[in-house]
Amino acid sequence: MDVPLELSAYTRVLRLASTPSWEEFSQIAKIAAAGIFLIGLIGFLIFLVMNGVTSVI
Repeated sequence: MDVPLELSAYTRVLRLASTPSWEEFSQIAKIAAAGIFLIGLIGFLIFLVMNGVTSVI
């Protein structure tokens, strides 16, 4: 395990990384929010179906 080599790789990544612009950040936030909403909606629909199935049986 070569620690100096790993540290140089980490510093290289940090030098290449940049702060996103406001437009890029807001677009990523909207996409993430839509994904969270979609997963929640799918979970809620599964809950409703399972609740309906168990009330019939």
